[in-house]
Amino acid sequence: MGPSRSAGIRPVFIFLFTLISTLLLTSYSAAAAQAPIQKVTSVEGITEYRLDNGLQVLLFPDPTKENITVNVTYHVGSKHENYGETGMAHLLEHLLFKGSTNHPNIPDELSQRGAQSNGTTWLDRTNYFETFSATGDNLDWALAMEADRMVNSFISADDLQSEMTVVYNELQRGENNPFNVTMQKLRSAAFLWHNYGNSTIGAPSDLENVSIEKLRAFYEMYYQPDNATLIVAGKIDSNKTLEKIAQHFGRIAKPERTLPKMYTREPASDGERSVTVRRVGDTQIAMLGYHTPMAAHPDSAALTVLSNILADQPRGRLHKALIEPGIAANAGAWNEIKADSSMFMAFAVLNADQTLATAEKTLLAQLEGMTQNPVTQQELDRAKLSILNGFDKSMEDTQTIAIQLSDWLTNGDWRLRFLHRDQIVAVSLADLQRVASAYIQRNNRTLGRFIPTDEPQRVELPQVDNINAMLEGYTGREDIVMGEAFDPSYDNIAARTEFFTIGDNIRVAALRKKTRGESVRLNIQINYGNLESLTGKAQYAGIVGDMLGRGSKQYSREQMKNAFDRIKTYGGYGANSGGSWAWLASNHDNLVAGLDILAEGMKNPTFPQNELDQLVQAHQANIESALSQPQALASNVAHRRISPVDENHPNYVHTFEEQLALLKNVERQQLVDYHREFFGADQMLVTIVGDYDREQVVAAIEKHFGDWNTGKDFEPILLDYQPIDTTAKTIDTPDKENGAFFAVNLYNLDAYDEDTPELVLGNYLFGGGFINSRLATRLRQQEGWSYGAGSSFEPNRMAPRTVFWGWAIGGPENLNNIEQGFKEELQKVLDKGFTDEEVQNGISGILQSGKVQRADDEQLAQMLQQLMFYNETLEQHKQFDAELANSSGDDVVRVMKKYFSPDNMLYIKAGDMNKAAEQPSAANAQ
Repeated sequence: MGPSRSAGIRPVFIFLFTLISTLLLTSYSAAAAQAPIQKVTSVEGITEYRLDNGLQVLLFPDPTKENITVNVTYHVGSKHENYGETGMAHLLEHLLFKGSTNHPNIPDELSQRGAQSNGTTWLDRTNYFETFSATGDNLDWALAMEADRMVNSFISADDLQSEMTVVYNELQRGENNPFNVTMQKLRSAAFLWHNYGNSTIGAPSDLENVSIEKLRAFYEMYYQPDNATLIVAGKIDSNKTLEKIAQHFGRIAKPERTLPKMYTREPASDGERSVTVRRVGDTQIAMLGYHTPMAAHPDSAALTVLSNILADQPRGRLHKALIEPGIAANAGAWNEIKADSSMFMAFAVLNADQTLATAEKTLLAQLEGMTQNPVTQQELDRAKLSILNGFDKSMEDTQTIAIQLSDWLTNGDWRLRFLHRDQIVAVSLADLQRVASAYIQRNNRTLGRFIPTDEPQRVELPQVDNINAMLEGYTGREDIVMGEAFDPSYDNIAARTEFFTIGDNIRVAALRKKTRGESVRLNIQINYGNLESLTGKAQYAGIVGDMLGRGSKQYSREQMKNAFDRIKTYGGYGANSGGSWAWLASNHDNLVAGLDILAEGMKNPTFPQNELDQLVQAHQANIESALSQPQALASNVAHRRISPVDENHPNYVHTFEEQLALLKNVERQQLVDYHREFFGADQMLVTIVGDYDREQVVAAIEKHFGDWNTGKDFEPILLDYQPIDTTAKTIDTPDKENGAFFAVNLYNLDAYDEDTPELVLGNYLFGGGFINSRLATRLRQQEGWSYGAGSSFEPNRMAPRTVFWGWAIGGPENLNNIEQGFKEELQKVLDKGFTDEEVQNGISGILQSGKVQRADDEQLAQMLQQLMFYNETLEQHKQFDAELANSSGDDVVRVMKKYFSPDNMLYIKAGDMNKAAEQPSAANAQ
C-alpha cells in the first residue's frame, strides 16, 4: 500500500472534468457552504466537530510544533470489496494521487511544499496524510486539495492502465517476504467468510479485470463527507482552522445514497486449521492465529496485555522459551485490534540450523499452556507499565497520533484509543486467565491439522451493540503538558544552543526549550581508534554495540528494561568501526535517572554468553534470509565496489557468506577485549534537546564519564578517491517475484565543494523528492515498471568521496526496461535540463523539508551532534541553503554534466533471471 503518482490527463479531459465539476459546485446550496460546524466532544486535547454534510472533524492543536499534519480517513477498506473486486480500495488509493480538477498535479504540489506525504489502505479504512511546515498558506492549500480530491479526482482509464503494473510490482514485493506470505496464507485459512481473510492488495485476477466503471462507482459511493474524518494536528489556531474547513469542505453536499451495511461475521470456530507454504529461501517460520473479539469489546484490552507478556524482549515468555535456549532466532506476538472480530497472532522465526517441529511444539505450549501456567502478578504489572509508558510517549507527538487515529476511527470511535488504555489499567489476573482459556485454545487455532472430536467445542465471539452508550459522558484524562512554540530557523537554533566542554574531552551541545509532555532527547557519541588499531577488528564493532544493554554489572537485560520502564524512558545503543552511540528519550523529571541507567550499560557491559548466543542466532537468521533477497544481494555488491579494500581493513564489506562464517567464530572474550581497548570518553559528544535541568544533567555527565578514558587517540579512517569498477553485475535469485535495480557511482568531491549545492538540487529533481521526480515519473507513472524508484546524493563531509545511488524495484521481467529508462531519463536531463518551474519547486521542497526536520527534536539533536563531529557551524548550513536557493536550471545542468553520464555507472540487477528472459520488452511489461 502506498501513494500513487501524478496524472498525465489530456487537456480535453481536464476541460470536461472542470466543466462538470463547476456545474456540480454551483448546484450546492449557499446554506451548505456556510453550514456551521457543531462541536461534539473533547478528550485529552482532541476535539471532535461535525459538519452538516456529515464530515467528522478532529482537531489536535499543539503550539510547540512547527508542523501541521492533515489526515483524511475514509471509512472504507478491503473488507468493503465485493466478489471479484479485491484490491479495488488499494488501487483507488493509488489513483487519488493522479490529481483532481483544481489540483491536477498533486505530487508536484507536495514536493514544492516539502511535505511528508503518503496514502495507505488497510482492512477497514483508507487514509491520505501530509505533514508540512506550519503556515496559513500551506494549511489552506492542504485543506483545499483534500476537499477537491474527495469529490473531483481524476479516475481515468489511462491512469488505471499505467498504474496496474505499479500495483503488480507492490504485490511482487510482498511475495518476496516469507513472513508476509505466511501471515497472509494463515489469514486466508482462518477466515472462511469475512473479507479480513483477503489480501488488501488484491488477487491478481481481480486486478487484471477490474473496470474503470467499477472503480468510479466505488469512489462515488465511499469518498463522500459523511464517510470521512478530517484530522488536523499540530501548530494550528482552532477557530481559524474551522473557518478554513467550513470554506473548503462545507460546500460539498451530503450525498443522497445509502452506504451498504456490512453484516458478515465469522461462524464459531470448531476445529484447528492449517496452511503450509513451500518456497525457495532459508528462513523457517512457525505462526499461530486465534480469532478474537472486535476492538470495542473489553476483552481486547486483556488480550493486548497478554500479547506483551508473551512478546516482550527480553522479559517475555516467548523470548525465554524460544530464543534463550536457541530454539528460534526470533519470536513475538501481537493482538490485532480491528472493527470486527480479528486475530491474536504469535510466531517463531528460525534459521537453517534450527528445527521447525521443536519450535512449533514450544510455541504451542507457550500459547495454549497458559491455563496450566498462569500469568503472575509481576508479569501483569510489568506489561501494563510497558504498554502505558508507550501510550504516554506517543501522546507527545501530535503527528503520530493524527495518523494512528485512522485505525481507531474505523474500529468504532476514535475515543476507543483512550478507553482501551483505561481498560488496560483495569485488567486483572482473572481477566488474563479467562481470555486465555476462552480464545487461546486448540479449536480456535489456525496452524495445523484436522482432528475429529466426540463433541465439537465452539468459540463464540461476543459483540458490542452500542459503542455510543459505552462512551457516553467519557472525557478521558487531563491533557498532556504543553510546551512552547519553537522557531526552527538556523538563527534561532544558533541563539538557543549552548556549546560547552565538560572536563577536557566531553563536548556538549544543549538546546533547552519547553516541550510537549516535558520531553527531552539526549544523544551520546564516542569516537575511537585509527586505521592501525582497528585493522582486523572491525567485525566485532557491530556485535559489541548490539550487546550493550543486554547485561551489565548492575543490571541483567531484563532488569535494565524494567528500570527504563519505571521512569517512562526509552534508551538504546549501537556501534560501528570507529564509534559507538547511545540515546535517551525521556522527560524533565527522569532524564538524570535515565542517564544513570544508560551510562551503566555503556561503561560496564558483561557480555553474557546466553545473550550473545541469542544475538548470533538472530543475526544468522537475518543473513540467511538476505542470501536469497534481490535487494540485499545487489546492495552488498554495490557497497563492496565502493570500498575495494583488504579484508582486514576496517571499511571492508563482507559478503553474506563471510558474515555467516565470522558469526560462528565470535567469542565473548573478543568482545570484552574490544570494549576494554576502545570504549571511553576521550572523544565524547553529547547533545541534549528539550526540557532539562542544566545543572543536574551536567553533574550527571561529569559523574559518569568525567574519568572514563582510554588515553588513546582517535583518527577518522578516510579512503582516498579512486574510480570504482563499473562492470555491470547481474544476480539470479530464483523464485523471487520482485527484483532490484541499482545505478551507482563515486565522485571526487565533498560537502564543501562549490558544485555540491547544484548537485544536491539536481539529484532532488532527478530522483529525490516525492513521486514526481523525473525518474519516478518515467519508471512508475508513465511506464508502470516500478512500484518505487528514486536516487540519493549525500555529500561526504570528511573526504572527497561522495556516492550517488539510483534505485528501483520491479518485476524481473521489467529490470531491463528499468535500466534503459534510467539511462534515457538521465541523458534527457543532461541534454535538455529542467524547467524553471521544476527548479523553483525543487528549491522550495528541499528548504521546507529541512525546516520540517529541524522542528523534530530527535533530528535536531542529531544535527547538533553532527555539527560538533564535523566541526561545522549553523551559519555554514544556512549559507549552503542560500547557495542552493540561488541555483538556476542552467547551473544545475552545467554541474551535472561534469559528473554524471549514463555510460559511466555501475549497473546492478537482481531477480529471477528466468522470468527476466521470458519478458524482456516494454510491451510485455504492460
